[in-house]
Amino acid sequence: MTLGQETTIAGIYEVCIGVPDPIFAIQYWEQFGYRIGQVGQLPAATAYQLYGVNSALRSIRLYHQNTDHGLIRLMVWQNPTSQGLGLASMKIKGNRWATTLTADILTLLNHAEEAKAAGFSIRYSYPYWEVIYNKERKSRPFIDQAAGVREMLLLQPLTRQVLFQRFGYTIPHYGQINEASVFKTSQFTHMGIIVQDDSKTSLKFYEDVLGLLRVRDDVETSYESSPAGRDLFDLKPGEKFIVTTFDDPRSSQTDLMAARSGRLYVIRFPEAMNIESRFELSQPGNLGMSLYTYRVRGISEYCDRIKNSSVLNFTNLIENEFREQSFSFTAPDGYFWNLVEG
Repeated sequence: MTLGQETTIAGIYEVCIGVPDPIFAIQYWEQFGYRIGQVGQLPAATAYQLYGVNSALRSIRLYHQNTDHGLIRLMVWQNPTSQGLGLASMKIKGNRWATTLTADILTLLNHAEEAKAAGFSIRYSYPYWEVIYNKERKSRPFIDQAAGVREMLLLQPLTRQVLFQRFGYTIPHYGQINEASVFKTSQFTHMGIIVQDDSKTSLKFYEDVLGLLRVRDDVETSYESSPAGRDLFDLKPGEKFIVTTFDDPRSSQTDLMAARSGRLYVIRFPEAMNIESRFELSQPGNLGMSLYTYRVRGISEYCDRIKNSSVLNFTNLIENEFREQSFSFTAPDGYFWNLVEG
């Protein structure tokens, strides 16, 4: 399918986080370089029309430098539906998480260790060394430059984060670090979901209907091949998952230097595996990371296309809490999404 000339989509616009206390959440995200932007609210009846939640809503959009994606929307529900996913395993259907580039992963590890010692509810991993690109390259330790990333998991009751630091290479449009921030971090560079779909049929929705660019496909990670994957996703011996990524269409399938952040990671486990489903805890109304949004141009055409696709349900176009035209839908894989006019 081809979108019209007046319709465009970019990287994932916002990670929406249900919070009971916006003051603490704002203070937390300020350390990652975010700042307060727009504020808006909806009465319960309108929130139900758009998000399926019978609760009044107040939202705060957090910006990160001048980026147009990877933002945060703090959603303060008058009557939250649940505590959300909390510290639940990353290996569950319904899981959402957001990844951030940092120039100082050890400072983040220091804070995680201090939080655990202070009795905080937290789970984190060691910053694992992982070679993402050019895995076949052989380098001589202490002689040749090492090219890879250190990545760590950081789970807290209201946030599910992965942090990574690059060594030996840069990608100009994939994460813009706010050097003035405490943790020297970028906006969210990519967000993830977990599915089980051996046929890959549900993946076509993101490419054919939303118009995203499929850039990496069928990249396999197994218990045996990746200590980081083993720890972050609770892999057991013999288990594996397969990664497909969808980018802003301005990105490139072949040119690494043209890659753009705002990427969607779809981590696909085999259907034969017994994976728990917790979709009901990771959609609007819950606390924690509970929704992703895309900003699009030509939202009426997107609304029509999505209504005529294989989505499980959809809403009509109405004004959201920021007075933007918006609508929501549940994708064929079970994840709840929201689009806003931009």
